[in-house]
Amino acid sequence: MAARHWTQEQRERQAEKIRQWQPWNSSTGARTPEGKAITSRNAYKGGVRLLIKDIAKLLREQNDCLKQIRREGI
Repeated sequence: MAARHWTQEQRERQAEKIRQWQPWNSSTGARTPEGKAITSRNAYKGGVRLLIKDIAKLLREQNDCLKQIRREGI
């Protein structure tokens, strides 16, 4: 799907509609401690990225060791 290309006039009209609508007045966010605890974890990805980074580092180290062993003929 192609991105929409707004004309300056369309942008101004939309901005005015949003100012009249004022969606920020309806935004409440989490109110209870339980809800706040849940939303505080929204960005958590399960720790997989850190594990992948550690595995990649170990594989690079292993590859370097194998290259050294091949060079030295051990």
